[in-house]
Amino acid sequence: MNYNELDFRGLSADQQLTMSEAFPVLMRKVYGWMTLALVITGLTAYGVATSPGILQTIYGNSWIMWGLIIAELALVFGVSAAINRISLTTATLMFILYSVINGALLSSIFLIYTASSIATVFFITAGTFGVMALIGYTTKTDLSSMGKILFMALIGLIIATIVNLFIKSSGFTLILSYVGVLIFVGLTAWDSQKIKQMLLQAPDASEASQKIALLGALTLYLDFINLFIYLLRIFGKRE
Repeated sequence: MNYNELDFRGLSADQQLTMSEAFPVLMRKVYGWMTLALVITGLTAYGVATSPGILQTIYGNSWIMWGLIIAELALVFGVSAAINRISLTTATLMFILYSVINGALLSSIFLIYTASSIATVFFITAGTFGVMALIGYTTKTDLSSMGKILFMALIGLIIATIVNLFIKSSGFTLILSYVGVLIFVGLTAWDSQKIKQMLLQAPDASEASQKIALLGALTLYLDFINLFIYLLRIFGKRE
């Protein structure tokens, strides 16, 4: 996410170095929105998975499935690109819609993996995510250089995943899953530090500041979901 587009102007040096009074409020919003999105995604995924008619509609029609994938991408990029031009309410509704669509597409995991292994991997993901988010939040080390490397690695992972769609190698899939875990573990720490640094500069809890918090929530949500998916591919037990 390009937080720099929302950078605050006119702050004094003291303001930039001193924790804003709005900071705790904004951080709560980050994790509140993220948690809400995860709950919506989980409930949607389970609801769709237990509804044969909806499952058939989504996965029995490639046009609908690809339409949902395109809509998902359009929403996440749309929120990021248009955040300065749309209201906080509109951005929030787009985030919620994205989490619903993502849940519908993730419903297939209930058909592939056992419910117990999904629950186990979810708690593993939550623990791993929590630790790395805490490290990113508390460390004094600048993680920006690591973040750039991880971003390039993510691009490589996406390209390799596309290639694997054609070669269909189970061994390569497992390797990519381990690489994906490492990338998103690192990205969680980096994004946590980046979000903290941006919100520390927020002069108040205005709509502009809350938009940054919303983008932060979306970023951490994506980190969590991707980490969960890659861990599930490694540790999930199939039906």
